[in-house]
This record gives sequence, C-alpha cells and structure tokens, in this order.
Amino acid sequence: MKPLWSLLYCAALLVSDTMATYHLSPGDPQLMAAQSYAQSRINRQQPIRTLNPAKTDAQCRSRPLDLVFIIDSSRSVRPGEFEKVKIFLADMVDTLDVGSDATRVAVVNYASTVKIEFLLKDHSSILDMKKAISRIEPLAAGTMTGLAIKTAMNEAFTEQSGARPRSKNISKVAIIVTDGRPQDQVEEVSAAARAAGVEIYAVGVDRADMRSLQQMASLPLEDHVFYVETYGVIEKLTSKFRETLCEVKAEVMVDPCKCEARLAFQKQTQTAIQQLTTKHILPVVSGGEEFMVFRHVSRHL
Repeated sequence: MKPLWSLLYCAALLVSDTMATYHLSPGDPQLMAAQSYAQSRINRQQPIRTLNPAKTDAQCRSRPLDLVFIIDSSRSVRPGEFEKVKIFLADMVDTLDVGSDATRVAVVNYASTVKIEFLLKDHSSILDMKKAISRIEPLAAGTMTGLAIKTAMNEAFTEQSGARPRSKNISKVAIIVTDGRPQDQVEEVSAAARAAGVEIYAVGVDRADMRSLQQMASLPLEDHVFYVETYGVIEKLTSKFRETLCEVKAEVMVDPCKCEARLAFQKQTQTAIQQLTTKHILPVVSGGEEFMVFRHVSRHL
C-alpha cells in the first residue's frame, strides 16, 4: 500500500490537471451530457472482475489445509447417529480439493480411548478417503475429548504423519464433533493446540456442553462454535464449513486506473469538455465552482 502522502500527492496532481472552470446544476442538460460522456468511457472498459463458471457446486477449490476431524463415538452416540457423522465427514471431503499438494485429511475417533482411523499421509484421493470413512466403527464407553485433542497434536499433526512443515504456511485445522460433556480437561490442551497454530472448530450436538465447546474453539467464538439439535441435521453444517474452508476462484483483471492513468484520462476529459464549451454546449464560470464538472464526471468512474 502506498504511503498516505503519496496518495495525497496524486490527488493534488489530479486536481491541478482538472481545474476546468465549468459549473453544472443537477438535472441540467449539460450535466447529462457530461455524465453521458463518462458513462461511455465506462462502457468501453474491460470488466474488472469475473468469476470462473467452470467450477461445479459439488467441489470447491479449498485453500490447502492439514485438516483433522476429531469425532466422538461414545456410548451416547447411537449407531444410526454415528452413521450420520460419517455422512457428514464424507460430505465434507466431497467439498474439498483433496490431494498431496492440496488438502490432506485425517480422522481421530475417540470415546474412553482414542483411535487414529487414518493419517494425513494415508489418502490422496476422495474415493479412497470416503471408503476409509465408511469403515469407521464407534468405540463406545466414555468421552475423553481432551485426550483426543492431545493425541491429534502428538500423532496426527506431525510431519511424520503427513503434516506439512511450518515453513510451507499450510493452515492446520481441527474440527471436533461431540454430543456430550468431556470427562477430562479440555481447556489447557486446546489452548496448547491453538498456540501451536491449529485452528479449532467445535461442533456440539444435542446434549453437548456449550462451555466446553467454547473452551476448545478458536476465536472469534461466533465463527468457530456450532450447535445442532440432532445428528439428523448435522450434514447441514457442510455448507457452513464450505463457506469457511473454500475459496471462490475469480479471474481478476488488474485495474489499470492507477494515478498516472487517471491523470491521462482527466486530460482527455478536460479536452472533451473544452470542445463542448467551444461549441457553446457548456458555459464557462470561475471561482469556487471550478471543480463541479470533474466531481460529477469522476464519481461515475
């Protein structure tokens, strides 16, 4: 970004080049002529920004991530509900640009114990990943959420397990899905994970403890804590995470309207207005009204 004094200098140059002594009142036919000229310039310009329509809704172009799902499969999660969690994971994978050079995904399954279902380095295709998700079984028993987060940090978010080194600047994200109150401490281990650069999203279902979700999640909490009443609607969160994790790729054309280009354009505009004056289309005035045409024209650019 240019320093403020530089921008002010450019503005001063613009004013000095466009001190045309013309005044037009709103609704004046001469003003309409000047505005028409400005609009004709705009209509001939190339579009500044366009979207690529080739991308389908089925898959977005996600920013590269090292993404670890930490899912609760304790006894409170019924078999049918756990299938809904697996559908949610599969839907999430479908939205991501999965690959060794793109987004890598791991799943940590927990109850009283913790099981790493697959690591970041294990699957580089969506099909293989969804097959692995379909084979996940619930562990039952308790809810050791803190232990699951610690295991994810020690065994999933490591370079040996497929996480990219810090020098690569790849975002590390954990999405925790739980329906109960943790039976161990989560605040300190979550703070340590966040301090290590992991962005944590906490998804609570049904009887989930909101205070625990807030202790685990990254800030701002309104962007990282989610709650759904039942597992039957958890898949609806896919669209929310899609907005968060995906980028809309646009073909952006560089706007040539920099300081120097604006100076050249204003000189052309001044010449055109002088021609209109010569033809007695625009009246000539002086004094404090000398910038009115420039202001009316340039606000359309």
